[in-house]
Amino acid sequence: MIGFDLLRPELLAFLPLGPLLLAAGLWGVARRKREIGLLVSSRQLERFLPDLSFARATARVVLVAGAALWLGVSAAGPVRGYTQREVARRGIDLVLCVDTSRSMLAQDVRPSRLERAKREIRGLVDGLRGDRVALLAFSGDVREVAPLTHDRHTLSSLLDYVTTDDNQLGGTDLAAALERALALFDGRTGAHEAIVLLTDGEDLSGRGKEVATEAARRGIRVYVVGVGTTAGGKIPVIGRDGREAFLRGPDGTEVVTRLEAESLTELARATGGEFLSTEESATPLEELMRQRISRLEGRDLTASTRRVPHDRYQWTLVLALLCMFTELALFERRGGWRNR
Repeated sequence: MIGFDLLRPELLAFLPLGPLLLAAGLWGVARRKREIGLLVSSRQLERFLPDLSFARATARVVLVAGAALWLGVSAAGPVRGYTQREVARRGIDLVLCVDTSRSMLAQDVRPSRLERAKREIRGLVDGLRGDRVALLAFSGDVREVAPLTHDRHTLSSLLDYVTTDDNQLGGTDLAAALERALALFDGRTGAHEAIVLLTDGEDLSGRGKEVATEAARRGIRVYVVGVGTTAGGKIPVIGRDGREAFLRGPDGTEVVTRLEAESLTELARATGGEFLSTEESATPLEELMRQRISRLEGRDLTASTRRVPHDRYQWTLVLALLCMFTELALFERRGGWRNR
């Protein structure tokens, strides 16, 4: 629209309703005129139906179509002018570290440990508002999937690309993940920062608790979501024949990977954090966020201005109402309006 922006342009799809009503109404008037013409000749029409006015009938059709058209424009939200308002976001910085080692392919939780971890992250991200979130994927190495950001939709979509295929080193190095997470914070204070590990806990380097102590020294708490079961599960692999099999150890027996709940609990408690597993809760990450992480002291993370549009729907709504009331008052027969 010339000189206007639209708040809800998708609702312009209702605009064709006006022309459709106009076409249907004009067709109805023309049909009625033909049917009357079969009964009364045009020369005798003034004599037998002196008050009939097809012009007024046509005008009513035009008014109805005009009302529908202006209502459609009102619904689309015509905007003229903006106001600049200051917006301050307050929240915490949260780094999510998801384990992508091969043991996360175990299916002791459905559909697999890794997919369950990703589902937990999506559930958390969808509910965030002012917080900034970063995402790391780790195994024997660490990969930065997303830096600290407010962009929840992009972060959620990037989860689709978190797989075990990108691992450069096998195993699980919790220490490397924690070190990379600590490097993402600005170092001012840990009161507004937290780290969440989503892992089955098979820390092959054994340095996880050591780095957790450094996090505690900086006042940063580490929360751990244990993904898996203590009973364990086998790791599916694709065999040489193309069929699915299970990973076998050097001795030829099938490997069973178990959730290392005890070591993960110690790591979390060393920082003042908490451990919760998928065995204990249906949504452990959301529960930790709700009961623990959200209680951390927030801070002003960004200060910016936001353009607030001036919705001028009232202008076109007045035109629609004017068309509606005029149509209701207009009488088809000569002699004036309905109240006469």
